[in-house]
Amino acid sequence: MFGLLLQSMWIVAQPVGSIRGIVTDAASGQTLPYVSVIVLHSDPLVGAITDSVGHFRLTNLPVGRYTIQSSFIGYEPAIFREIMVGSGREVFLEIVMRENIYQLQGVTIRPKVDKEKPLNTMALASARMFSVEEASRYAGGFDDPARLVTAFAGVSGSMNSNGIVIRGNSPLFTQWRIDGVEAVNPTHFSDITGVGGGILTALSSQMLANSDFFTGAFPAEYGNALSGVFDMRLRNGNNQNYEHMAQIGSLGVEFGSEGPFSKGKQASYLFNYRYSSMALVGDLFPDLLEGAAGMRYQDLAFKTNFPTKKAGTFSVWGIGIKDHFKNEVPKDTADWWDIWTDNADFKQTKAVGGIEHKIFINKRSYLKNILAANYTKNQIEADQVYTDWSTFPIADMKNTNWNTIFSTYLNTKFDAMHTNKTGFTITNLFYDLDYWMSPDFMNIPPGDMVNFAKDNGSSVALSAYSQSLIRLNSRLTTNVGLHSMYFQLNGNLTLEPRVSVRWQALPKHTFGLAYGKHSRRENTDYYFVKTLETGDKLVNKHLDFAKAHHIVASYDWLISDNLCLKIEPYFQYLYDIPVAKDSLLSLINYRDWFLMLPLVNDGKGRNYGIDFTLERYLNNGHYYLFTGSLFESHYMGGDGVWRNTRLNRNYILNALGGKEWKIGKQNRDMLSVSLRFTLQGGERYIPVDEKASILAKTLVYDNSRAYKTQLPAEIIGHFTVSYKMNRKNFAHEFSLKMVNITGNKEFDGYAYNYRKDRPEMYMGAVVIPNISYKIEF
Repeated sequence: MFGLLLQSMWIVAQPVGSIRGIVTDAASGQTLPYVSVIVLHSDPLVGAITDSVGHFRLTNLPVGRYTIQSSFIGYEPAIFREIMVGSGREVFLEIVMRENIYQLQGVTIRPKVDKEKPLNTMALASARMFSVEEASRYAGGFDDPARLVTAFAGVSGSMNSNGIVIRGNSPLFTQWRIDGVEAVNPTHFSDITGVGGGILTALSSQMLANSDFFTGAFPAEYGNALSGVFDMRLRNGNNQNYEHMAQIGSLGVEFGSEGPFSKGKQASYLFNYRYSSMALVGDLFPDLLEGAAGMRYQDLAFKTNFPTKKAGTFSVWGIGIKDHFKNEVPKDTADWWDIWTDNADFKQTKAVGGIEHKIFINKRSYLKNILAANYTKNQIEADQVYTDWSTFPIADMKNTNWNTIFSTYLNTKFDAMHTNKTGFTITNLFYDLDYWMSPDFMNIPPGDMVNFAKDNGSSVALSAYSQSLIRLNSRLTTNVGLHSMYFQLNGNLTLEPRVSVRWQALPKHTFGLAYGKHSRRENTDYYFVKTLETGDKLVNKHLDFAKAHHIVASYDWLISDNLCLKIEPYFQYLYDIPVAKDSLLSLINYRDWFLMLPLVNDGKGRNYGIDFTLERYLNNGHYYLFTGSLFESHYMGGDGVWRNTRLNRNYILNALGGKEWKIGKQNRDMLSVSLRFTLQGGERYIPVDEKASILAKTLVYDNSRAYKTQLPAEIIGHFTVSYKMNRKNFAHEFSLKMVNITGNKEFDGYAYNYRKDRPEMYMGAVVIPNISYKIEF
């Protein structure tokens, strides 16, 4: 009796947390009542039964990791492994269960682990679930989804930019989606470091729910993308308890809060604000950030959720981004790299937001409507400054792009074997640009600035799709769909068939095959380019959609409950790619955030290779992920010559691993360490003709060797260590995250050094350290 009393007192004294969530049908989205949800390996057994609307709660769980299993008659069991329960905030799980189409006695259905498949049940190949918990735990993730996915097979990245390069394609060809609609690139300083990329995402891990990442042959609901899709979801706030978070670190400060609008009601709010400055890190570690020390940025994200009894569920969400970068001129001219330097001031403002409404029409169908908007404004002013402090303006460029989007779809589960999703999207596109630039700004002295473009306009884009998931039997599943896009500006129309099949040959061996035709329209301002030679004529108004055929095969082997091997060979053929006529320039290699050239749809490309993934899920405190990619990526420009693409690295190898230790009184604290190394082929480039450049006193490129030359292989290392202390009703955490601990240098381009009278290649290394303290309460 006395021993039981001491045990009870110990449990009460321990910091505890809770897991709550909701269980839904994978096909219809309907909540499932009376589902059994248990903590595996608990003794005595800890569990709960979902209520009439599918909700469950597991309380008084001592801090630590738990594996959760749900089971229900007529459905395949589902497992969520190693869920981290802390004392500072409640864990919310969205459990999706798939109906068992053949309920034969004596047949054992193996529970599906949550990481084995993407959240989107229509995706049967080249798709992976992105875990928010992994983004904060994995080295190199830096709480940035775009940087985390570079650890996945087939994806490469860089330190100077978080642009997502999938299977050798341009980052421009990857689409970002937020809560079901296409969104502007939600990244700080996007495109300034290379089109399609930025520095760090504006989406804090505090705001995100688990999401999906696609690397090819994606389902019919996804359009306007050539290489991949990052389908991100914002989570709902806690509708039962108030929870808060504050963080301070070398990169800035962050604060978040969530909770119910009113106790006892279902409506909730969630918001997160960050202000960051590279100045502090630049002062502490002046040799690490180089020119990036002049960056300032902030972002605000929020989501509100309003369930109703009969009118469905309403949500309102938004993300705002404000960036500023000023390149200060060193006061001592002896520190200049040449007889001149540049004084640049870049400002960027972005916003994306939406209003959603989801309502169940009956037990098998629901309708979802979204009204959203995107806004981007870029402004850059730059001068050339000489050692005698004379100044010449070389750029004054402004552009504003915004759009409004209405999207709707109907999801219907006809039966356990057939689910259909059909929808359409209307996008109104607007732009306003004013580009002044010196045509020869790299020369000494530069010429006068010229107005390359000054215009505004608008157009409408329409898209529609229908797709069906058909489970032919318990082992064979297929997805058949069709996507279509229409662009009002030039009347272009495209039809894109998609089909995929997945066959579970044996309980632990699965094969897949997928095909998709994909297309993409260009950035809105590209269509309204005018040149000095053509006057008011819109030289790119005629541009057709860029297109690609994707073919992907897959093999999955679940070696054990915690170890999985995945192999994916693929082939992609790109065509109608915009290129400059009689030139090697192609949008496949394009880097600048602005475009002032006439283009034609004569370009082509091809990518082929094989991706490998060997992953050990977190279990007993450790995990690892090994990925590899062997590939070729080539393109044909406007001159009809096939070449390597700029991003044809040929190979990418990643090794990532981590370990967690429970320490402290009652094992309530946790020390975590994660390490990642990447070995990848170097970027390709166009070398300069040194002799011709010296004669001309400016850069002269050797186009005959374009992209034949390749930089040396890169070895990139990342490191993360954190120590979390759980106390009653709150938790605090200290962490150190380092990106590029190996100091890998990347290609920054060429410049003519007039002080040395020769062209020079510039290589730069950005090492980003972040020391932070976080409290959750």
